[in-house]
Amino acid sequence: MLGRRGLRLPPVGILLLLPFLPPPLPPAAPAPHRAAYKPVIVVHGLFDSSYSFRHLLEYINETHPGTVVTVLDLFDGRESLRPLWEQVQGFGEAVAPIMAKAPQGVHLICYSQGGLVCRALLSVMDEHNVDSFISLSSPQMGQYGDTDYLKWLFPTSMRSNLYRICYSPWGQEFSICNYWHDPHHDDLYLNASSFLALINGERDHPNATAWRKNFLRVGRLVLIGGPDDGVITPWQSSFFGFYDANETVLEMEEQLVYLRDSFGLKTLLARGAIVRCPMAGISHTAWHSNRTLYETCIEPWLS
Repeated sequence: MLGRRGLRLPPVGILLLLPFLPPPLPPAAPAPHRAAYKPVIVVHGLFDSSYSFRHLLEYINETHPGTVVTVLDLFDGRESLRPLWEQVQGFGEAVAPIMAKAPQGVHLICYSQGGLVCRALLSVMDEHNVDSFISLSSPQMGQYGDTDYLKWLFPTSMRSNLYRICYSPWGQEFSICNYWHDPHHDDLYLNASSFLALINGERDHPNATAWRKNFLRVGRLVLIGGPDDGVITPWQSSFFGFYDANETVLEMEEQLVYLRDSFGLKTLLARGAIVRCPMAGISHTAWHSNRTLYETCIEPWLS
């Protein structure tokens, strides 16, 4: 009675065919989930604001949709003249929570003066998780050249005598003086520089070993600059090159900070973690809005 009224049995013919039927298909595997792009943090340069990076933001959204991009809106305009250690503290407080929410890591794109702020952040943050640090036309080995910015700030000074201002306690209160690097007054630079000489490891300080270890946590260092920049002087400073006492440019591998590996450049290069991307025909204010530059030198490293 159960076979007729409770459980409906299949016809006998089907039962005879069961041994010859193909096995049932396994359940379909779920579609592979594409990993999300790492968050991008953008740090502006001297006299800039977040609005300056609207084109860069568009490019990233087009090529890497869904990327969380944060253009930090701190120390804008004239506030960018504040001492760089003060800016490092402010930007550090802003990037820390972004990093904490991104265990897979973040990318830093840092323009001009902002590239020095970011390099200092990489030095002082013990647990940073920066995958790519993209230094966009930044005076990484310092600045020694007359620009409109300098003429506006110090109208009676030329580059040959600006050291008198910059290498004083008063001068070090201006961000530009924090990375003013006069190759003709190296002793004064080493003794007076409260920022660049420290993050370069050119002057002894108790945090040098820890800062070097922190800096070497970075996954990749991408250096971008070019001969038509018009502001960074020498332009090779974007690649850690700089003048000697005769104003002959020595490339990164000839610099003492590299030869001594004082903050980790030589180690990074040895492990293949330094990318140099020179681009001609781009002026200083166009680095973050040039589409070709973005596609060639920035986009490939935003994993």
